[in-house]
Amino acid sequence: MTRRALVEGVGHYLPERIVPNSEFEKTLDTSDEWIRSRSGIERRHFAADDETTSDLAMHAARAALDSAGLAPDDVDGIIVATSTPDLTFPSVATMLQQKLGMTRGFAFDLQAVCAGFVYALSTANAMILSDQAERLLVIGAETFSRIMDWTDRSTCVLFGDGAGAVVLGPGEGDGSAADRGILSSDLNSDGRYLDMLYVDGGVSTTGTAGKLRMQGNPLFRQAVEKLTTTADAALGKIGLTGQDIDWIVPHQANIRIIQGTAKKMEVPLDRVILTVQDHGNTSAASIPLALSVGVAEGRIKPGDLVLTEAIGGGLAWGSVVLRW
Repeated sequence: MTRRALVEGVGHYLPERIVPNSEFEKTLDTSDEWIRSRSGIERRHFAADDETTSDLAMHAARAALDSAGLAPDDVDGIIVATSTPDLTFPSVATMLQQKLGMTRGFAFDLQAVCAGFVYALSTANAMILSDQAERLLVIGAETFSRIMDWTDRSTCVLFGDGAGAVVLGPGEGDGSAADRGILSSDLNSDGRYLDMLYVDGGVSTTGTAGKLRMQGNPLFRQAVEKLTTTADAALGKIGLTGQDIDWIVPHQANIRIIQGTAKKMEVPLDRVILTVQDHGNTSAASIPLALSVGVAEGRIKPGDLVLTEAIGGGLAWGSVVLRW
């Protein structure tokens, strides 16, 4: 038998404040039509002034634990993927551990920007397969509204806040692609492209959080090629192709990137979970948010083959294939 890491529960949280595209028309030279045509985004959620990344993570974590029928102390550890922590340190994960009342195990953050949740899933899978943990809470949580330049219409209209979470637990299979659980992953990065997407501040440079900067057109070209390549690599490791996928759950950055990747993989859009229109780009939170929405809407079902793929600042990109 082959040890596998199975998804036992899933949940998400979105802040109450919904910001439609029309709100940006008051302060920027932009329009609802301009934003929709270039990104597919219609609205996004922004955290309240007193709402932190760990708060969003807490709500998503509780929803995932409830979905799995578990208590916080039933998990061995917490991995939070985020680029927008409450503080420089300690980690969001340890703050979440305290908020959940979890008195055992370990907690740490992982930073790979928009690819963070894919990296966190792969890390959690490795820990479960190597028997370092039996059950893990894996979360993507972001408050990107805190690092927006509100005068830059090319970036500030694209991002939102939110959190999504999954509980991974142990299972067994026969070692084939028919097994339930995480089947393969593929992770990549290339620091030569760091100027395409970055934040212009930090502890050892400006001493401030900084603001997000992006080169949209070059990043778009990199994204479609690299997302297709990593997806094919992860599927190839288990002898599958895009034709075998039930659902692509992509990083929800831009509808044109999602469409371009699906087209290159020859996967129709009706087999892609889309939430970008409602959430905007929530960075590391976007894939677990979309997974949770897909399950809640009854689209992702037990036995379905799911591909997740993402690219973010670094550049960092990767994919995970799992059977629900």
